[in-house]
Amino acid sequence: MAGGLVALLDDIAAIAKLAAASLDDVSAAAGRAGAKAAGVVIDDAAVTPRYVTGLSPARELPIIGKIALGSLKNKLLLLLPAALLLKFFAPWAITPILMAGGAFLCFEGAEKVLAPLLGGHDAAETVAGTDPAEMERTQVSGAIRTDLILSAEIMIIALNELPALSIWMQGIALAVVGIAITVGVYGVVALIVKMDDIGLALARRSSAVAQTVGRGLVKAMPVVLKALALIGTAAMLWVGGQIILHGMEEFGLAALPHLVHDTAHHVAQAVPALGGVLDWLVNAAAAAVFGIVIGGIIAGVLHLVPRRH
Repeated sequence: MAGGLVALLDDIAAIAKLAAASLDDVSAAAGRAGAKAAGVVIDDAAVTPRYVTGLSPARELPIIGKIALGSLKNKLLLLLPAALLLKFFAPWAITPILMAGGAFLCFEGAEKVLAPLLGGHDAAETVAGTDPAEMERTQVSGAIRTDLILSAEIMIIALNELPALSIWMQGIALAVVGIAITVGVYGVVALIVKMDDIGLALARRSSAVAQTVGRGLVKAMPVVLKALALIGTAAMLWVGGQIILHGMEEFGLAALPHLVHDTAHHVAQAVPALGGVLDWLVNAAAAAVFGIVIGGIIAGVLHLVPRRH
């Protein structure tokens, strides 16, 4: 009897050690995957604040909350199972789907760049005269739609960092990455959009230092939000163009992607002290230019299609 109990305890200990090792593997894999997706996370954080521009300050945090919830649903309910199913049953479909998403980002970015030139208006301006509730629904749905594309790239990049794990461990790691990135991105976005309120609160303090900092924040926030809107547009073009360039490379259409990489490499070699920075900048700039060309073509074709009224 005692021997059987000892054997049972040994089995339980072995299972506990295996579970702990599995959790360590998941944690390490999630960390690597999250680090790889960091570039897209920055893009996501830059894109989102523009969706609360022009809306009531009292609704800013609730709207960010709705977008964050939509982002979690995108990642956990749609993209996580879809990514795992595609990887195991139709890995060939991942690249075309990502390229279609990249083309959508290019289109949205190009529309924002070309709208002033063509006499068009941004989405926020278009709905500015409508019912506030309708305007909010429009902004939230637009944000969640754009988040779906950015989140898809985050999840695919993360999944590519988990090749040796079992499917359930990949699922757990992807869920950890998705939750952590969503909380981080939308926490930062919430802080950004409420920075002017923080500045006003500091400006009312009795401390001269707090008042100076508060007034500085209030004055800086319009500039910061405009800069973020520009960064968000550039991010859509850069990420979308990069996705399409990578897809072209996978399909054997490597001439243009190689030209971009070679140009970035030569520029980086010319200034070794700034090699890494210059390599990234040239690659990003070239992807953005390519993105606006692709987006402009799509926008032009869509504008030629008769619309039903």
